[in-house]
Amino acid sequence: METSKRVSMWSVQDVLEWIERCYPSLVGVLQKAIMKHAISGRALLRLREHHLHLLGVEDEDQKQEILQDLLLLRVQEEVGELDDICSECFPA
Repeated sequence: METSKRVSMWSVQDVLEWIERCYPSLVGVLQKAIMKHAISGRALLRLREHHLHLLGVEDEDQKQEILQDLLLLRVQEEVGELDDICSECFPA
């Protein structure tokens, strides 16, 4: 996965690589669900607690950890969008 690529541009494969890197113990649980539901970066950014439960994440601590990481991804996405806006308004 290209580290500079915005999360909203991630493919299903990029999401799988993120899961493998950050949550190797959940790969077996999440891999099939991610592929079945074609969860791309845009969909990943929209996931909430009840979605994680539906995807098979039962452990509350794991859910909270994933939710925190998703929040960080959302913030990074917002910062990227703001950078884009600023670069359009104030070209170098």
